[in-house]
Amino acid sequence: MTETQVRKTYQIRTFGCQMNVHDSERLAGQLEEAGYVPADAAGKPDLVVFNTCAVRENADNKLYGTLGHLRPDKVANPGMQIAVGGCLAQKDRGEIVKRAPWVDVVFGTHNLGSLPTLLERARHNTEAEVEILESLETFPSMLPARRESSYASWVSVSVGCNNTCTFCIVPSLRGKERDRRPGEILAEVGALVAEGVLEVTLLGQNVNSYGVEFGDRLAFGKLLRACGGIDGLERVRFTSPHPAAFTSDVIDAMAETPNVCHQLHMPLQSGSDRVLREMRRSYRSTRFLGILEQVRSVMPDAAITTDIIVGFPGETEEDFQATLDVVREARFASAFTFQYSKRPGTPAATMPGQLPKQVVQERYDRLVELQNEISWEENRALVGRKVELLVAEGEGRKDAATHRMSGRARDGRLVHFTPTGPAVDRAVRPGDVVETVISYGAPHHLVADGDLRTHRRTRAGDNAEAGLRPTTNGVTLGLPGFGAPAAQAAPVSECAR
Repeated sequence: MTETQVRKTYQIRTFGCQMNVHDSERLAGQLEEAGYVPADAAGKPDLVVFNTCAVRENADNKLYGTLGHLRPDKVANPGMQIAVGGCLAQKDRGEIVKRAPWVDVVFGTHNLGSLPTLLERARHNTEAEVEILESLETFPSMLPARRESSYASWVSVSVGCNNTCTFCIVPSLRGKERDRRPGEILAEVGALVAEGVLEVTLLGQNVNSYGVEFGDRLAFGKLLRACGGIDGLERVRFTSPHPAAFTSDVIDAMAETPNVCHQLHMPLQSGSDRVLREMRRSYRSTRFLGILEQVRSVMPDAAITTDIIVGFPGETEEDFQATLDVVREARFASAFTFQYSKRPGTPAATMPGQLPKQVVQERYDRLVELQNEISWEENRALVGRKVELLVAEGEGRKDAATHRMSGRARDGRLVHFTPTGPAVDRAVRPGDVVETVISYGAPHHLVADGDLRTHRRTRAGDNAEAGLRPTTNGVTLGLPGFGAPAAQAAPVSECAR
């Protein structure tokens, strides 16, 4: 590593879903392995990487607007490099360099591992490098990762998607589903736990179809149970399942594995069976509500969240009322609500019946109002309940003013709490675990203003206090299998500063 490399600083700006956040961790791991260091918040980075999303209609405008704002910095410092990756890069390809010729590197979703080489090539050739692969050559898990959190980590179980939802552009950009072998997933989880991580979230575009590639339709339930055997792993979450592929063995695994959290994100998209057919969502509202009933029969405390799209082409008032009916019956803890966004290249973009903006907005407002009422009722019902929180970092915008901290309950709800009382051991830190009692329920969060009942200091808290984050090396492809990870799998590296 040269002195010049040591001095180079980077900044990654991430747009979109959890999958993109985890991809950014992989990008950061590669850059740090190549000699880069994170840029100071107040300084000018030598490299800016945009990890883009193409799901929303305004994604293009947001990217090109931000690139335009960077142009003066690039002119003032020609040695600065700008790279654009992710789904929008996969979609727009060479168009990015045409519209923003000051960009140095464009790379796609299938070649995250090419970034350091492309940067060096662009620097050497003094011209933009564009590399977009059509299929996955290196599974992202084989790349090093610089984790964003000392206490919670993402672990990818698969990439790509085999569904053909008419509103979604993701399958055409990320490709068909590719599954990791259970042994490497468990090895990565074990390595993270050995670094002090307490919580992992298993990631996939359709996480409960995991195993289709190696012919085991019960593989995801087995994977959840195997995570239960990893000492020191206190919480397991997963996102996102598909209702059509959701099976009772997964529900049983959630209920019977102590460290699997009773939290379920189950995308509804629409409560109208007619619209679901047009979306090519291979389930109907009765099937969806049946899953929720089964989950709650064995986990009454489960917090269920969802995604809903308003204003899909051809949606009638009757269709929208069907969505409201399902929302009333489902009683979601919260919902991610979206106004339909036309994406070129998807079947829905050319469907007749594209709705006027004012109609979509009015329906969206009604849905949000209903869901807020339900969320508030559900949260008020939790007042007086004792909850265990994994203390989080930076989740409460008003924490400094209120002298509170924030944490996530086991069901995923956000709780703002007062870090006081005789139970406090020195000081409460992100990554520590506390117990407290809910005193107030708001639509989007809970408040616990009494003294803490318990406070447990953790290694994750030690790392957070010291400013350390886990850095894991890539885990290579292996043979299928379940069970505890091999002893040599953990830990794989020191924490990065």
